[in-house]
Order: sequence, then C-alpha cells, then structure tokens
Amino acid sequence: MQVFRHIPSVLQQPCALAIGNFDGMHLGHQALLKKLTENARALHLISAVMTFEPHPREFFAPESAPPRLCSLREKLEHFAEAGVDKVYVCRFNRSFAKVTADEFMQNILRDSLNAQAILVGEDFRFGAMRTGSIVDFINAKFNLISLPQVDLQDARVSSTRVRAALAAGNLQEATSLLNRPYSISGKVVHGAKRGRQLGFPTANVHMRHERPALTGVYAVKLDGLNSVANLGVRPTIAGIPKLSLEVHVLDFNDDLYGKHVHVEFFHKIRDEMKFDGLDALKAQIAQDVIVARNFFTSVIPA
Repeated sequence: MQVFRHIPSVLQQPCALAIGNFDGMHLGHQALLKKLTENARALHLISAVMTFEPHPREFFAPESAPPRLCSLREKLEHFAEAGVDKVYVCRFNRSFAKVTADEFMQNILRDSLNAQAILVGEDFRFGAMRTGSIVDFINAKFNLISLPQVDLQDARVSSTRVRAALAAGNLQEATSLLNRPYSISGKVVHGAKRGRQLGFPTANVHMRHERPALTGVYAVKLDGLNSVANLGVRPTIAGIPKLSLEVHVLDFNDDLYGKHVHVEFFHKIRDEMKFDGLDALKAQIAQDVIVARNFFTSVIPA
C-alpha cells in the first residue's frame, strides 16, 4: 500500500476513491472499504482512500473536538488490512479549509487523483464551510457510489456511538460496533519504573493523543498476552499529571522496550482513583490482577 502525505502534482492512475475521516474503523467504515475494493476490481481501477490529518474538528475547535479513537498509524494499518492500494493523507490546515467544493472536485479529485468513482457516506459534506454534498458529486457527473448507513440493534453505527460506549465502560457494545475489541497501539517506552518498585512491572505504551476515548483500569491483551492496564493520569503519584497507558502483562518477564505493541481492551475493572499512599495502591493493583485473571479464565479462556 502506498501512502501519500500530500496531494500529488502529477495525474495519478484512475482510481475508485473513498473519502472520510475513518476514525475508529467501525462497521460502517468497514462496509465502505469493502465496497471500495469490490468496485475497484469490477471497474479495473486502483482502490484509494482520502483521509484527513488532523481531524477537521480538531483543527477548528481543538478543545471541544471528540476524543480520537485511533491514531493515523492505526488507520493506515486498517486500510492495509482492507486491501486498499493507495492512501492520500490530506493535511487539514487553514489553506485546505478554504478550498471550495468546486475546487475540491475539479482540482483535487479530477485533475490530480483521477477519481473515476467516488465512495462516501450518505451524509458526507466537503469544501469550505461544508457546502458540498453528494448532490454536488451527482451534478458534476461523478460516478457516485453512496453507501446507506449501517445499523446495529436498530441504531446507526457511528464513531460517536463507539465513543459513547467506551466512555460508559461498555466494551461489549464497542466490540460489536467495531467487529473487534477496541485497541490502542504504540511504542513501549521507558518510564519511572514505579510499577516494578510496587511488584507489578509495566510496559509504558506511548500515547499519540492526550484525550483518549476511555480511561480507567481494564483487563486487556497486549499482543495476545493476558494483562491488566491503567489508562489515565495516575492521581496517586505525585507530580504533574500526565496521561499514560501502563500495562502489566500477567506471568511475563521479557523485555518489551522499543517494541510497537497492540493493546486490546476487553473488560473495565474500575475507574481510576487516588489512594492514600503507595501501599494502598499496591493492594488495589493486586486486586485488579485477580479480577483480570478471573475474567480471562471464566469469560475468554485461552
């Protein structure tokens, strides 16, 4: 899969192009990408995706933008798994935000990307001030392949619904909406080694964003290994609060530093809380480990 961090200046091979933010890669996104690859093959076109970085809402209103469900790297991994040939990552900045709907269709989609078929959700908006819609694609004589909304349990599947499920600790619903456990990936970096001092060594997974879709203590799997994780700001530890994802892998002693790992979230154990000292924290971690062990033994045995 080829990844472009800009809009190419040279006319590209004819493609079928899916456009969207694709945050979380839920069932709706998966259906769109499946239709993309199917139509690309049928029409003898390259399958391509256009996505945006940062999310437009992060650019216009960073303080009120919704939490990220996945990083750009995670999105690219999902695109590769779906069999996409090319990905165009559009840098969403002030200049891009000023591009009109007509300029977007002519200059970018036709003159640069050579898009012969366009795939978007039925509520897709584009161009400066979000003035463009699927009607504009139709009027401009694009081969528009619009996908009806995907429903689950009589409600629309959306990134907003996934975020709500994660925030509520409803990992079962989130898993259903994503068709897989929710996960965060990142590089294991060195920390203060406090987990080791408490008797529970942790892998500190670097977080790309400071506002995750969920916080708390969870039963997780790190690259398939049963684990317990804390995602939050560690309120018991003195100093400036800093978001961290710390994963204690059960019955494991190998070195993970420098490795890129995937952490899958299966069950919320509790909210993050502040304890009266490290002894109380250590005792609670021991209880969390017991809960995680029981969960993996009784709910999803190896």
